[in-house]
Amino acid sequence: MKVLITGANGYIGRRLKRRMLLEPSVSVRVMVRNVRSVSVPEGANLEVVEGNTFDAESLERALEGVDVAYYLIHSMAAGEHYRELDRQSAEHFREAAIAKGVGRIVYLGGLGVKESASEHLLSRIETGEILSAKPDLVQCLWFRAGVIIGSGSASFEIIRNLVQKLPVMITPQWVQTRAQPIGVHDVVRYLDEAKALKVAGNLVIDIGAEVMSYREMMEKTARVMGLRRRLIPVPLLTPGLSSYWLGLFTPVPVSIARALIEGLRSEVVRQNRVADDLFAFRPEPFEQAVREAIDEIERQQVISRWSDSGGEAWEREHAKDIADALFVDRRVEALGEVTPSRLFAVICCIGGERGWFSYSLLWQLRGFADKLLGGAGLNRGRRCATALRIGDTIDFWKVVDLLPERRLLLYAQMKLPGKAWLEFRIDEGKLYQSAYFYPNGLAGRLYWYAMLPFHFFIFRDMAKTLMKRAAETAGNP
Repeated sequence: MKVLITGANGYIGRRLKRRMLLEPSVSVRVMVRNVRSVSVPEGANLEVVEGNTFDAESLERALEGVDVAYYLIHSMAAGEHYRELDRQSAEHFREAAIAKGVGRIVYLGGLGVKESASEHLLSRIETGEILSAKPDLVQCLWFRAGVIIGSGSASFEIIRNLVQKLPVMITPQWVQTRAQPIGVHDVVRYLDEAKALKVAGNLVIDIGAEVMSYREMMEKTARVMGLRRRLIPVPLLTPGLSSYWLGLFTPVPVSIARALIEGLRSEVVRQNRVADDLFAFRPEPFEQAVREAIDEIERQQVISRWSDSGGEAWEREHAKDIADALFVDRRVEALGEVTPSRLFAVICCIGGERGWFSYSLLWQLRGFADKLLGGAGLNRGRRCATALRIGDTIDFWKVVDLLPERRLLLYAQMKLPGKAWLEFRIDEGKLYQSAYFYPNGLAGRLYWYAMLPFHFFIFRDMAKTLMKRAAETAGNP
């Protein structure tokens, strides 16, 4: 069987790809925006196609000879017109799948009903309706899930951070809303087994474990973590205020928090029992899913995160933009006795809980300001404390290029009047640390000059500290 996975760098896509690669009878093809963002394990039956659903040629190439195609993409990061982009994307995909003779489309959307759904959930419902619109030409199995519990999921990151940081929580009234959460491992298992289901026609398959309120989710998460927490619901927190509240205390930016909160105001519970009839297994209990998620985090085994999808990071021509950058701050340090491998290992550990070396207060202030402006902020952290891959996030940066022992390029996803990159390059016995900035008009230029005094101390210290730490660890295995 040949399977295509779109959104293969996303939260669910990475995990589904990983599971399917363990099945020798399945040939896996993935479509991604940046071919270098996918590592192909030696001997793996994996093919990578670079493209997107708005490029007809690449889409047809990705769907050629495919039996089952997984649609795991959305355009939410594209801004206010994401619903229209989602509709166009789904139509392009469906028509290309029909043209290439694909037998089955498997789609993962969200639980909810049109009458009370948020704009984000309405877009997911519309996507499912479009993919299912021509059942006589291509079958669509439309899975619908609510809150997904797993290491790195946006919903679980919010719950875990709130429970971890706040002994007493003043919460909005929506914490009383009922939902039907499900562990990410069960979601991936449903999707995986869907490729071989012996069923005819379109199906809507709602999935979820036990029904509970968001308050109960937080209380049970606290119990699993061995914490005592008190929740005090109040009617004063509007969705706007709640999104800023979540944005400050959790890794998700305000824009994502607002979309999630709009969805949380409506019940997201199963509307059918189709999954119980079609599948032999049942989803694991909520507390077990929480334990598994926390265990993955503690063991540094987080496979994917909500922030993995590239968005604008993959749309930019980084080489050209960097070459055209108007402002550059470059620091050069000689390696001396330090090996490139040791220095690169230290570079790959920056950010997250380890921070950005000295002047941490300045970094924290910049992260706090970014959060207030609706950006990613510093508390987005990292997937793993010691390893990086293209597509990973490091606080308010995204890894857009990585050449072992040679180069690490980070693209700024903070709120800026321009575009910014931070590059670490090892070449001819030297470390070149460069900050590039491409300003937007006068505001961008003023921003750069205002930040110069801070850059002088921060970037100079960063380069020297990287070399110092690499030298200190040179004798360690």
